[in-house]
Amino acid sequence: MTKQVQQLDRVIIRFAGDSGDGMQLTGDRFTAETAQFGNDLSTLPNFPAEIRAPAGTLPGVSSFQLHFADHDILTPGDAPNVLVAMNPAALKANLGDLPRGADIIANTDEFTKRNLQKVGYDGNPLEDDSLAEWRVHSVPLTSLTVRALEGFEISKKDAERAKNMFALGLLSWLYHRPTEATVAFLEAKFAKKPDIAKANIAAFQAGWNYGETTESFSVSYEIKPATLPPGVYRNISGNQALAYGLIAASVQSGLPLFLGSYPITPASDILHELSKHKRFGVRTFQAEDEIAGVGAALGAAFGGALGVTTTSGPGVALKAETVGLAVTTELPLIVVDVQRAGPSTGMPTKTEQTDLLMALYGRNGESPVPVVAPATPSDCFDAAIEAARIALRYRTPVMLLSDGYLANGSEPWRVPEIDDLPDISVEFTTEPNGDGGAYLPFKRDPQTLARPWAVPGTAGLEHRIGGIEKADGTGNISYDPDNHDKMVRLRQAKIDGIEVPDLDVDDPDGDARVLVLGWGSTYGPIAAAVRRVRKAGGKVAQAHLRHLNPLPANTGDVLGSYDKVLLPEINLGQLALLLRARFLVDVIGYNRVRGLPFKAEELAAVIQDVIDSD
Repeated sequence: MTKQVQQLDRVIIRFAGDSGDGMQLTGDRFTAETAQFGNDLSTLPNFPAEIRAPAGTLPGVSSFQLHFADHDILTPGDAPNVLVAMNPAALKANLGDLPRGADIIANTDEFTKRNLQKVGYDGNPLEDDSLAEWRVHSVPLTSLTVRALEGFEISKKDAERAKNMFALGLLSWLYHRPTEATVAFLEAKFAKKPDIAKANIAAFQAGWNYGETTESFSVSYEIKPATLPPGVYRNISGNQALAYGLIAASVQSGLPLFLGSYPITPASDILHELSKHKRFGVRTFQAEDEIAGVGAALGAAFGGALGVTTTSGPGVALKAETVGLAVTTELPLIVVDVQRAGPSTGMPTKTEQTDLLMALYGRNGESPVPVVAPATPSDCFDAAIEAARIALRYRTPVMLLSDGYLANGSEPWRVPEIDDLPDISVEFTTEPNGDGGAYLPFKRDPQTLARPWAVPGTAGLEHRIGGIEKADGTGNISYDPDNHDKMVRLRQAKIDGIEVPDLDVDDPDGDARVLVLGWGSTYGPIAAAVRRVRKAGGKVAQAHLRHLNPLPANTGDVLGSYDKVLLPEINLGQLALLLRARFLVDVIGYNRVRGLPFKAEELAAVIQDVIDSD
């Protein structure tokens, strides 16, 4: 059968099913195929917090959205063009996001009376007129998979589990994705279970063949590769990029990397990834709790290593006392907070930006720390190196604020040349620095105000550290009021004096009256929204903060240059509160805390309203 091939410039696909249907694996593999083909892409995994939510229920729905295009894109997309619904729950949970005219590929085998009743359907939506506004493709994915695997020595249950690979094969045919890497992946994944490997490959190929031969799909689609700057690219998630950035920082500093961590969603993948790279001198310690993890990392820093601890919001709360200890001992430490929805346990698999004030002020006493926030999944690599630069140069703990959206999302990453990475090498103190051969552990560098860093055991450089206030210079225990005042101000001045780049403003014509400011993972939705407004003729400027403490030196001047400043945040206005207080600028906050990233269409409407308002 000769089928029509239609050219598209972009597509948004969402795979959705029960948490046991393998939607994350299916999405990951389709993403890998798309990255290999050369499209620009962005992903949004979304899954239940429960390890195994009740099957077939709305809370148990897991989804994976992929936006890919023949041009540069900034977000996983607002609304899918195609929904693959593996059961009624997946359909009902995602139908509200589906624009009219979009495609629905539904696994009819799961639309049983019992499964329909679980989610409140009185009848079968595939058989009545309730889905008339969408293009519905009813495909018995489960039974087709079982039939394709009848000759294999596997159980019916194992055969049914391969239905996600059948769906992947069908979508791979529909969008002309390369398949060789998926076959190789399945062979490697199930290398110890060759029958399962062969069955999954057969299911994948059967899905491809079904698309090629069925009359249900008369059109397939091509999206040409994107034109990207020359270089070597790979698809990377935020957690992977952050792990690689920490390894690169270790190499560039010449220090061994030590990670002390307690597993917590959505930060655990950093621990998993770093544990694979012992050949780079990486040492990972899975501690018994959050406090032990950060304590071990700080101990490693005292011993001359690049000390890192990774966690999410609840863990930051537990680590606060030890972070304060790092402030007063003035040792380099990187604290990675992959933010998630709170308070308390909150929604562990959902994203938020609600830890900013905790990162800045969530410790007793005057405990200032620098705060760095990456903007995209691939930017997590550079942000990790920047956090290490600051920690090592200024002898301070640094908070690195990622979030669940960045951690789990992925995009193409141009692998940097080693020669382009910054030199953040460190020289330890090896000789006495005081009169008469004395060692002064808190004698500061006049430029950075950083204290010396002497590895324990260095002859003649024995010194005392601890949580009690120290005398300036000597580091001896001191309760002197004037000394305490001096040390508090010195620690604050050290952070205030950290050199960070100026805030860059994107204002093409230089005549915009409205500035949209962002930080962290809001970059993509804001940039996409600004593109839409400009395309419609609107005048708007954009700026994005990576350094949240200290702020860039020109921040006040930038804010004062515009009539209106709009600040979208996935919190109730934490950065807006700080900017209003410090710069006396009437920042307009736009705040949502739904556990999801902003949509570009939503922000574009808000920006236009601000432009149009008097």
